[in-house]
Amino acid sequence: MRKYVIRGLLRVLVALTAIGLASMPAISLVRAEQLPQVPVPGMVTMVDLGAKKCIPCKLMAPIIEELVKEYQGRAAILFIDVWDNPDAGPKYGLRAIPTQIFYDAKGLEISRHEGFMDKKSIVAVFQQQGVK
Repeated sequence: MRKYVIRGLLRVLVALTAIGLASMPAISLVRAEQLPQVPVPGMVTMVDLGAKKCIPCKLMAPIIEELVKEYQGRAAILFIDVWDNPDAGPKYGLRAIPTQIFYDAKGLEISRHEGFMDKKSIVAVFQQQGVK
């Protein structure tokens, strides 16, 4: 009897696995959006790594949009959605989102912040790097 129960459970497990795998998209078909070049050569760069659906990231979105307009041509401000680009997390050594990474004009990482970052704090980092 026990042998038949185990066989039955194995059949169910195999069937569920087959159904689950059949409904999943093939990994090779999933393509992430093209990542921007980070840091931007010759410019102080801030990259905000987060996700469009993460609450603190959503709170930062309007700040990032403002800064992109205000610092156009003077500093590069980039956003990378790590849920759309899963390779970005390990590439940048993320432990949490959002994470902001700042690079000087030579391309060296100068600062890193985890969590929500207000506009005043971001502007302070730019000013420390001589961006007006």
